[in-house]
Amino acid sequence: MIAHLNGRMIEKTPTHVIVECGGVGYFVRISLNTFSSLGNDESVKIHTQLMVREDSHTLYGFATLAEREMFNHLISVSGIGANTAILMLSAMTSDEIASAIVNEEVGLIQSIKGIGAKTAQRVIVDLKDKVAKSDFVTENIIVSNNTNQNDALTALLALGFDKKRAEKAINKVVTDDHSVEELIKEALKVL
Repeated sequence: MIAHLNGRMIEKTPTHVIVECGGVGYFVRISLNTFSSLGNDESVKIHTQLMVREDSHTLYGFATLAEREMFNHLISVSGIGANTAILMLSAMTSDEIASAIVNEEVGLIQSIKGIGAKTAQRVIVDLKDKVAKSDFVTENIIVSNNTNQNDALTALLALGFDKKRAEKAINKVVTDDHSVEELIKEALKVL
């Protein structure tokens, strides 16, 4: 297995990068979160997972080991292939997926394109114990009963805002009578 590539980034798109190592260019499929994390540095280290199928050998790349670990957890669930796992990791970070699994937020997982109710429930049932025991950053796992705040935070993260800044902004503007939309609008004013 190819565990990581350390080389020169030749090409970068939201769906893949080409990394040259020792004169060989490797085509690596990535998530949007990895795309954002890589920046524009020419020198890059990317953690990889090689998927061997009957008709192809595909290399998937991740900015962090936690993202690769979540990818491997996701593809272990029946009905989720590598492309769906990359799509999930594009929609949410590995910590956000871990939080949704631990908190049994079926609706949040189901909000990802291509994930139905049964698949979302299967992800939670199959991965809850594994994720709870994993080394995902537990400080990023939100255990809260305020779903409006969680939904607003998820929306701000999807828009590309930093998690800590988004949480601070929401905490500054939160009141009991704010809807999700109002929370997002008010938080955007603070950001």
